[in-house]
Amino acid sequence: MLTVSTVNVNGLRAAAKKGFVEWLAATKADVVACQEVRAEASQLPAEVVEPDGWFSVHAPSAAKGRNGVAVYSRVEPEEVRIGFGEPEFEDSGRYLEVHLPNVVVASLYLPSGDVGTERQDEKERFMAAFLPYLVELRAKAAAAGREAVVVGDWNIAYDTVDLKNWRGNRKNSGFLPEERAWLGRVYTEAGYTDVQRRLDPDGPGPYTWWSYRGQAFDNDSGWRIDCQLATPGLAEKVVEVVVERAAAYDQRWSDHAPVTATYDIDFPSATIR
Repeated sequence: MLTVSTVNVNGLRAAAKKGFVEWLAATKADVVACQEVRAEASQLPAEVVEPDGWFSVHAPSAAKGRNGVAVYSRVEPEEVRIGFGEPEFEDSGRYLEVHLPNVVVASLYLPSGDVGTERQDEKERFMAAFLPYLVELRAKAAAAGREAVVVGDWNIAYDTVDLKNWRGNRKNSGFLPEERAWLGRVYTEAGYTDVQRRLDPDGPGPYTWWSYRGQAFDNDSGWRIDCQLATPGLAEKVVEVVVERAAAYDQRWSDHAPVTATYDIDFPSATIR
């Protein structure tokens, strides 16, 4: 079995003080992908940079205190890639992939955007460049005898069942028609499968992000934007997807919840460090 977990940590330094370290020590995942780390390795405590029992790869952003992705793996990666070949985003801390036995796991932090601003323009440029790379990734993984799964904060809710207040967000970034159409192309043209929806096609939710404002968490007024998108052969092997929603508001260590999927494929036991 292979178990992969993904979570936007909303600042790893803060999350480490509020429960991430304990969660990582307790998780049964073989691979953990993090987004919005917002720190360089030198700014993180040792138990976060290189925790016992894990190999870690960090890809910070050149813009201090922004973005940043990381991957923790119990098996040493055979190859690591940071960025996807688009010069504008190579050092933006938004994409990192590790090549493991039988599978490539990528951590993605897609830009969030804001309608009518440069942030939305950046998001659109990222999406335009990233779709061809997803096609390339699938082809290269297949040629190497691997499957692939791109996990992380996609910052797009695909359908009305993926956010509570969909009517009020039809003109907001994250639920724009053109963003949803782009994600549809990831499913059709690039050939990836949202493994949560493979097991639970109807929804609603389960949501993975809740605003800190108001009573969003308590009312479960959230968005499902943290997803695992797998190549067909791997998607067919998914047996469980769990959103690890905190039991209470004061037990949260991020405004996102980990999304953990288990795949019935051959995967080696942890490498002894």
